[in-house]
Amino acid sequence: MSVYDNIQNIYFIGIGGIGMSALARYFNAQGKNVSGYDRSTSELVGQLIAEGIQVITSMEVEDLPREILEEKESLIVYTPAIPSDHPQYLHFVADSYQMEKRAAVLGNLTKGHFTLAVAGTHGKTTTSTILAHLLKESDAKVTAFLGGISENYNSNLILSGDEVMVVEADEFDRSFLKLAPNLAAITSMDADHLDIYGEDEQIKESFRAFAQLVPEDGKLFIANGLPLKGVSIGIEDDADVSAINVKVENGSYQFDLRTKSGVFNGFSLSLPGKHNLQNAVTALAMALEYGVDAKLLAKALESFKGVQRRFSYRIKTEELVLIDDYAHHPAEIAAVHQAVREMHPGKKVLAVFQPHLFSRTRDFADDFATSLSKFDEVLVLDIYPAREKPIEGITSEWLMEKIVNKEKQLVAKEELSEVIKSKNPEVVVLMGAGDIGEVVEKVRKNLAGEN
Repeated sequence: MSVYDNIQNIYFIGIGGIGMSALARYFNAQGKNVSGYDRSTSELVGQLIAEGIQVITSMEVEDLPREILEEKESLIVYTPAIPSDHPQYLHFVADSYQMEKRAAVLGNLTKGHFTLAVAGTHGKTTTSTILAHLLKESDAKVTAFLGGISENYNSNLILSGDEVMVVEADEFDRSFLKLAPNLAAITSMDADHLDIYGEDEQIKESFRAFAQLVPEDGKLFIANGLPLKGVSIGIEDDADVSAINVKVENGSYQFDLRTKSGVFNGFSLSLPGKHNLQNAVTALAMALEYGVDAKLLAKALESFKGVQRRFSYRIKTEELVLIDDYAHHPAEIAAVHQAVREMHPGKKVLAVFQPHLFSRTRDFADDFATSLSKFDEVLVLDIYPAREKPIEGITSEWLMEKIVNKEKQLVAKEELSEVIKSKNPEVVVLMGAGDIGEVVEKVRKNLAGEN
């Protein structure tokens, strides 16, 4: 049973967001009348429309679907990214519609299910997607709300039953404190979202509060070294659960899994980077705790294809490699650098970075510069503002001055494809959480000579 069983009409303000669209898909699959607004028609929005969900790009009240205008018993779902002066938002508030934040809706859904939740400033999307895949491929009846598009299912929603729920626990706006996890993981607690939290200690306090949500008969899994009590996860270390005998063969990690109850052999992961190996170990530990047999997990992990825009190969030949990644924090950029050097040793690497948020660029400028300077050459796009207005003095030019690598250049997004091709690169890495993803295909075609 769900608190939403008796609601037929559900409208999403910002339906094209990765978290919102997963909920929209879920309710659509439940037979609800789902519709929503988004300011642009992205590829994801196009998929929602193809699935029978009505999406409008007008924010005007008179353009709302008729059933939403006429039916006050509808549920309105919104995100904190929606401005408070949005005409539709103001209309729904004034007319006393039932309104809930995305986080509250997801939280209410978890309260009716045995829930596995994955939190962390980095790694939560890949870890939760691996976990959901492990459970589904092991025949668990799972519903999963993901923060990225699974390459295996081409979706951010997995529906194979309702015995167990997997959710990505988002720390933004303290959203994850609405969840009701039975098993939970925290992959990292680095400073981020300081525009929301103010200072590093506040975000750490929110993770501690999330950890307290796990009941006494549940378990918390933590990256080894985090200042929390739980089942520690690591690689070739003294963690409670650790990848051991790690080797790289044909671009894949081969490893065994050491746990308190013994060693399980024969795991293979095709995702590059030690950070992804750590993510996989976390997912395996949670799936084992849920009760899945280790042999089933080994087979399931081998078939995992990854998450779109998480070290996604768009070109992979001996002569040329193009990688697309969502990295938008200095620690994530450093992880991408480690992975690309491990998988493509001796190659010259061109990094393209689109900063995301003026506040994040300001707060971590020196760390961004350090991470980016490790690449052989760096191209930087203008800052993607997302929900923010410009901050005086915080620009990509300002960030560029801090990058010590002399091979650096500021590039307009419209010119990016041609500039990259003119460099005759061996390995190109595109990074950012803004709209850089929209030009990846153009870059790929140009490099592949398909234009």
